[in-house]
Amino acid sequence: MPSHRPENVLAILDALASLYPDAGCELVHASAFELLISTILSAQCTDAQVNAVTPELFRRWPDARALAASDPSEVEQVIHSTGFFRSKARSIRGAAASLLERHAGIVPREMDALVALPGVARKTANVVLGTAFGIAEGVVVDTHVFRVTRRWGWHQESSPEKVERILMDLVPRDAWNAFGHRGVLFGRYRCPARRPPCETCPMRSWCPVGQGRADP
Repeated sequence: MPSHRPENVLAILDALASLYPDAGCELVHASAFELLISTILSAQCTDAQVNAVTPELFRRWPDARALAASDPSEVEQVIHSTGFFRSKARSIRGAAASLLERHAGIVPREMDALVALPGVARKTANVVLGTAFGIAEGVVVDTHVFRVTRRWGWHQESSPEKVERILMDLVPRDAWNAFGHRGVLFGRYRCPARRPPCETCPMRSWCPVGQGRADP
């Protein structure tokens, strides 16, 4: 870790490990392909809602070949409740087509190859690499991780890409994958965007917001 790290980093990493020792991705999936498509669908949508639509989605189009050949309007109908269904349908069908054209229908294990797929940026690629393959190429920075790490005083950035670089410096590489899962769970269930319950928060001792020294 760099010498400039906030003093609370090690304490919070330990606390997260105690809170969520077996943390994992809450998107239900049976393969790297299913995880990739589910993660694309999770943009600006809850994992629970994605999990509600993917059983039917993967029943009808179980692999890249089937999804690439699907009728766009039928896909849109199935994923409608996840929001932005037209653009998401284009993305997941485009990703499936690219998998066929470039990778024989197999989800690649390289960051550069993943982010070249339609609808895939670093967050999605990190989810797939870390969860499906156990590869730590970066840190997942979703809205929850972005929010809680800012509240902890780890950054004052507005760009997820910049926040990821900061977290990659602060968190040991062998903890990147676990930290991403734990940070998501903590933000989702313990430190919501509105009215966080700071009085009962297990991180309060190390959190400037919890101690009233910073705005939430």
